[in-house]
Amino acid sequence: MLTKNKKILALSGGVGGAKLALGLKHYLPADQLTVVANTADDFEHLGLSISPDLDTVMYTLAGLNDTDKGWGLAGESWNGLAALERLGGDTWFQLGDQDLATHLLRTQALAQGKTLTEVTELLSQSLNAGVRLLPMSDDPVRTMIETATGELSFQHYFVRDRCAPAVSGFRFEGIETAKAQTEFIQLLQSDELAAVVICPSNPFVSVEPMLSLPGVRAALKQSRAPVVAVSPIVAGMAIKGPAAKMMQELSMPASAQAVANYYGDLLDGFVIDESDAFQAEAIEALGIKTLVTPTIMNDLGDRIDLAQQVVKFSASLL
Repeated sequence: MLTKNKKILALSGGVGGAKLALGLKHYLPADQLTVVANTADDFEHLGLSISPDLDTVMYTLAGLNDTDKGWGLAGESWNGLAALERLGGDTWFQLGDQDLATHLLRTQALAQGKTLTEVTELLSQSLNAGVRLLPMSDDPVRTMIETATGELSFQHYFVRDRCAPAVSGFRFEGIETAKAQTEFIQLLQSDELAAVVICPSNPFVSVEPMLSLPGVRAALKQSRAPVVAVSPIVAGMAIKGPAAKMMQELSMPASAQAVANYYGDLLDGFVIDESDAFQAEAIEALGIKTLVTPTIMNDLGDRIDLAQQVVKFSASLL
């Protein structure tokens, strides 16, 4: 367990990152955990402001997520979507009836001048998420996927086109002028920070936008707190999402070692699954301390066990 007043900062994308964030929530006192979620896959759809990763983390922390689908809310209904389809509306992005309430409230609050941080706090408190959840920025950043047939917005690539187009690169629209969320950057610079945990999220489209915000990489490198990442690749496969496919299309091996190479000297520690133990020596040769432990999180017990291992490993790097 952490020393009193010390804090863990977790950086998370969607489903995979949210699982570890939930484990950290159960392992740590609430005031010692802050979760920052990627918002570069946010978009506007049917006039609504939608924050998929932020909502996935929020629903997961609140214990309301659909564990079978991996996204959305448990016990969801789809009457609104069915009615929209009857009217000839655009239904490629599935919006459940309960989920719509989140987007309606967010859209209304943003239109009234509230920041995304303020809206997220309101929603998180209403749903009893239980820990401090922040967007990476209050400014809009949008992930654009470069493909052979042209550029696609992230949700068009990910949901509408089901990750089918081959990826050749990424661009984060608005990143140059976006500011990292104030508490996010302040915590990175704080003496209270015990560790930064990069959750097992897609390194290219979930984590990289957070790292690319002006000042974030510099603050991570200057911080005395260790930076520890958990590999999203296990035995050559992504547990969730297109990370392994993207790596192959970018001429990178789909391996934990390749993820460690990608993060490079940003990392003090790297956590890999037992099935990838043979890669530990090569990762250590990069100057990155490596922990080999079970990382597949099938249930809450697995999430808490991994969180405990990650926190203890982080403490050993101080």
